[in-house]
Amino acid sequence: MARALSGTINTAETLGEFVSFQGASYFKAVGRNEVYGLSARGLAINTARPGGEEFPVFRAFWIEKPEAAAEEIVIHALLDSESVAGAYRFVIRPGGATVIDVDSVLFPRRSLTHVGIAPLTSMYFYGPAQRRVERDYRPAVHNSEGLAVINGHGERLWRPLSNPKMLQTSAFVDKDLRGFGFAQRNRSFSGYEDLEARYDRRPTAWIEPSGSWGDGYVELIEIPITEEIHDNIVAYWKPAKPLEPGKKYRYAYRMSWGESVPAVWSGAWVVKTQVGAGRNADTTQFVVDFAGPTARDARDLPVADLSATSGSTSNLTVQRHPELQGFRVKFELNAAGTELVELRLGLKLAGQLISESWLYRWTRA
Repeated sequence: MARALSGTINTAETLGEFVSFQGASYFKAVGRNEVYGLSARGLAINTARPGGEEFPVFRAFWIEKPEAAAEEIVIHALLDSESVAGAYRFVIRPGGATVIDVDSVLFPRRSLTHVGIAPLTSMYFYGPAQRRVERDYRPAVHNSEGLAVINGHGERLWRPLSNPKMLQTSAFVDKDLRGFGFAQRNRSFSGYEDLEARYDRRPTAWIEPSGSWGDGYVELIEIPITEEIHDNIVAYWKPAKPLEPGKKYRYAYRMSWGESVPAVWSGAWVVKTQVGAGRNADTTQFVVDFAGPTARDARDLPVADLSATSGSTSNLTVQRHPELQGFRVKFELNAAGTELVELRLGLKLAGQLISESWLYRWTRA
């Protein structure tokens, strides 16, 4: 059963929903002037694994009665499934970005070898980074356009999402993760041209761990879809070691639902990824735009640090992008004789990385 909370998030005169618990362990939230988009879950178990996924359920909720003029509301929830029980506490503060502090304690009933902490679920149908859909007037259709990660070393990763022809998984190995989430960066209506869905107003959701989560990895799962009504993108933190029965495990984190990733940064970020046909057969052209303080203030052209796990790259150029006060990087990939290529790109000045690390998986299938 869905449960929603409303408040004066947009105007003082009108109540508007800012969070909704939708059944199983799914819930979603919005910031000011946003519309619902991606979802979160209490826990993910065996996602995209042989034998099928297990879906824990919030069996019961308890809501603390807030004081008059309180700016937050506290909800407790009991999570239950065949493999685990859990106690959850949500402290929810609506606003320009709605912030949810989550404190969870898990009690496995059996060894959980593949468990996802703080899972997010979204939809990516197509966009400039991967346009597999033809004869649709809209330039892009997605709740989220990329996975953002700040790893334990402080490096920022940006992975454009895809709607693959076959299910694929990616793992971003880390220790003491600083944050991850799905971001909707293009906020212009012209980027989507959809008056009903308003993809330009879908929130970015960001997960920031409280304390150390140790060794593990952020896992990204991308599932093929033929209609935009299906969620096909999942990401979560996967601990390196299984969660064992007879022990309790605490995971606390802050979720921010707003226009952008809340972590302040002075570097350059990826504004847009565009992919098209190259000059020759078996070549693909990539155009990656960067903006941000280090790009705006740079007197010299940075060096594009590009690598590919297979195939070959050519025609690599960096030029100023006056419309963004940033830079545009262009290159071609020749993937003849290979089925999969992992690409990595960053901007460097004086040997120092000044941008996010852009990651892209090219597949022939």
